[in-house]
Amino acid sequence: MEGAEVQVRCPVCLRELPGALINSHLDRCLQAADGEAQRGRSPPSKKPRFASAEQGGEAEEQPEEARPAAAPVFSLFHKGQSPGAPGGRSGTGRGDAAERPEEGGGPTLRGANVAQRLEGQPLADRLRPDTLRDYVGQERVLGAHTLLRSLLESHEIPSLILWGPPGCGKTTLAHIIASSSKKKGMRFVTLSATSAKTNDVRDVISQAQNEKRLFKRKTILFIDEIHRFNKSQQDTFLPHVECGTVTLIGATTENPSFQVNAALLSRCRVIVLEKLSVEAMEAILLRAVKSLGVQVLGQGNQHSSSATGDSNESSELPVYVEEKALSTLAYLCDGDARTGLNGLQLAVQARLAAGKTTLLSFTEGRSVDGVLITEEHIKEGLQRSHILYDRAGEEHYNCISALHKSMRGSDENASLYWLARMLEGGEDPLYVARRLVRFASEDIGLADPLALTQAVAAYQGCHFIGMPECEVILAQCVVYFARAPKSIEVYRAYGNVKECLRMHTGPLPPVPLHLRNAPTRLMKDLGYGKGYKYNPMYKEPVEQDYLPEELKGTDFFKERRT
Repeated sequence: MEGAEVQVRCPVCLRELPGALINSHLDRCLQAADGEAQRGRSPPSKKPRFASAEQGGEAEEQPEEARPAAAPVFSLFHKGQSPGAPGGRSGTGRGDAAERPEEGGGPTLRGANVAQRLEGQPLADRLRPDTLRDYVGQERVLGAHTLLRSLLESHEIPSLILWGPPGCGKTTLAHIIASSSKKKGMRFVTLSATSAKTNDVRDVISQAQNEKRLFKRKTILFIDEIHRFNKSQQDTFLPHVECGTVTLIGATTENPSFQVNAALLSRCRVIVLEKLSVEAMEAILLRAVKSLGVQVLGQGNQHSSSATGDSNESSELPVYVEEKALSTLAYLCDGDARTGLNGLQLAVQARLAAGKTTLLSFTEGRSVDGVLITEEHIKEGLQRSHILYDRAGEEHYNCISALHKSMRGSDENASLYWLARMLEGGEDPLYVARRLVRFASEDIGLADPLALTQAVAAYQGCHFIGMPECEVILAQCVVYFARAPKSIEVYRAYGNVKECLRMHTGPLPPVPLHLRNAPTRLMKDLGYGKGYKYNPMYKEPVEQDYLPEELKGTDFFKERRT
């Protein structure tokens, strides 16, 4: 080929192109391959498809004997390239297009009844939004004028650690980023730390390096439950996040300060997502019932007692849910959207399976038979332990605070109540025992020095025998503390010492020479320990100073330094 440009063969369709055009051609070829694979057709490696723009016209199909032999698609472009959520599903590819809710919470399956719409995919997964416009809650970090929202809308995605309680929207936010990044030609790879190994991570990073070097394509790596990776596995990301080979997005329910390497943490921005508010939960639940075709009944509608009918017939009847039932569910799910949607789905499915209809009377005078979901049905769909106590949420801190204050107030009945509420809700007994050790010195102190011994013995007893046998040990300790005299003398004095240190200006005063140890001759020659009086050698009280010169005469037990 005289004067011709170097030809490069496309590894997907096997067509030879000038080297300057190979990158743009590969992008189109791979997108076509993805589309063919999603529709269940054979990959383009078996039948080359040439874009007309690349040939200046429509490509003619080659005769069978003239076609090159089919070559496998390189694993470089497909291995580990499942974009979106854990399990290799993207935010935009969740089910068929007909099954996705329309914008604003439209029906998920046209012409289908409620029972059919609830089949298969869980409601919590089906209703994941694909755009930031439909994302509900987290206004503090994703509001209209926040820095993170501006970065996401401009597709400048930094490395992130998403930290928040279960069901607050961490994985959903990753779905949205996946959907957006795919449209911009970026790769989005998902791994779950619960199942992925170090070799899986290295494979993804190797692919990302090739993509960046050969095709200038960015790779976003989403690690779900990143706190389950140990320190050495997390170290694998460090150089590649540093140089921009991958943009890391990690999701965790644990405090990243304790569970994520400090070096990795410094290379990522931590986004703290909070529990969803009741208002946000109500919006999500309303969107869910609208997508199912369930109608919401206000307070003014009346209904009579239910009658048992045929389940097949009742499933074709309209389904209604009380407005109060949705409000109750929004409160009881404790800001966990997954729990709320699963509870709603379970309640609806249970009522449809029971086959019970209710005569509903509306304010305009008409009456109709239908399936009614009430507040009681919603409560049945939630676990009792979730309603009673959440050991990882705010209720955990509320209950331990109530127990602490009840013992401080010498109310033994209230103290036992809050203890039982925590233990019956699934709290770790050792956590309660540790708090009792603290209480023994903070609130009882020297008024009853045996309280600390009682607390340590209770902790050891809980450690030895565990639940449920150790509950009576904690109960005994709690009642002892509630009845014991209280003194914060030591607690307050130590607080005065800490404040003295914080408020001191300039360098801290040195240790007086006569209080210093002098293990060597040089130190003795410098005056260390000189003039110190060894107290046991004197029958009378010894007068000597033990505080630095600047603090001489200070009494932390009586006064508060300012």
